[in-house]
Amino acid sequence: MSDPFRVCFVCTGNICRSPMAESVFRARVEEAGLTGLVEVDSAGTGGWHEGHGADPRTVSVLEANGYDGGHTARQFHAEWFARLDLVIALDSGHLRALRRLAPTPADAEKVRLLRSYDAAAGTERDVPDPYYGEMDGFEECLEMVEAASPGLLDAVRDAAVRRRAA
Repeated sequence: MSDPFRVCFVCTGNICRSPMAESVFRARVEEAGLTGLVEVDSAGTGGWHEGHGADPRTVSVLEANGYDGGHTARQFHAEWFARLDLVIALDSGHLRALRRLAPTPADAEKVRLLRSYDAAAGTERDVPDPYYGEMDGFEECLEMVEAASPGLLDAVRDAAVRRRAA
């Protein structure tokens, strides 16, 4: 059996957007019956919140919508690229930071914007940071994450199935 296809969602502090994306995408992977084929996690570009849970507003929005709110924040490290297949940035600032951090050009190619998987997103590809705003920003974040998840799931499923067949 081949290694699972590994996806890591990355935002700034790993307490709002990326844990939300991790939880939603993990649920989609489970619903699709891909649990053994795909591994999902998340991290932040910075380590300010390492060891802490997700923002209480993130947890509240996730749990109100039937997702798991359990999470422990951590910082993304360049050496992780070697074991990851896809690194999903939540905004263009994360995309640039992660591509700069990538040890090789091939690793930089693993970094993609989440909303690039949402055909309806148009040219607006960033998931805005809800941290300094009100609860509706967290709800909007969840809507954006959910909208991008089917397209991402299709891409990940195809890659995981190709890997298993190889």
